[in-house]
Amino acid sequence: MSLAICSNSFRHNHTIPASHTCDGNDLSPHLAWSGLPRETKSLVLIVDDPDAPDPAAPKMTWVHWLLYNIPATTSSLQEGIQEQNLPQGILHGLNDWKRTGYGGPCPPIGCHRYFFKLYALDTLLPDLGTPDKPALEQAMQDHILAKAELVGTYQRSR
Repeated sequence: MSLAICSNSFRHNHTIPASHTCDGNDLSPHLAWSGLPRETKSLVLIVDDPDAPDPAAPKMTWVHWLLYNIPATTSSLQEGIQEQNLPQGILHGLNDWKRTGYGGPCPPIGCHRYFFKLYALDTLLPDLGTPDKPALEQAMQDHILAKAELVGTYQRSR
C-alpha cells in the first residue's frame, strides 16, 4: 500500500467548496491519509497554488498552509481545525500571507489548482521556528520516504 491523501470535503481534481475559501468561512478542509511507510517518524503538509496570480500567466506558487512534525500516529485532520486543536507536536510554517494556519483559495482571476502535498519523513524535524516553504523543504531534504497529493480547484464567481 502506498501513501495516499483524500478529503471528505472535495474529490481529487474537483472543485473545493466555497466554505473552504475566502468567499466562505475559510475553513480548512477535512484531510485523511493512509499507507504510511513503516519507517515514518513524522509528516509534513504543504498546500500551495502554482497558478498565481493568473493561470494563463503564472508568476509564482502561493503557499496556503504549512504544517510539519505531524505525528505518524495521526491519520486525519478534521474540517475547520483550529491551530490550538491540532494534535500535540505539530509545528507551523508561514504561509504567503505571512501568518501561520490555513488560508483558503482566493484566486484573483481564473480557475486555480490547489495542491495538498503530504510527505512521510524518516525523522522528526527540529523546531524551525516558523519557516517559509523553502526553509521547510530544505529541512525535509534527504528525509522523504513517500509523497502523496490531493488536488482541488477553485474559481471565484463574480
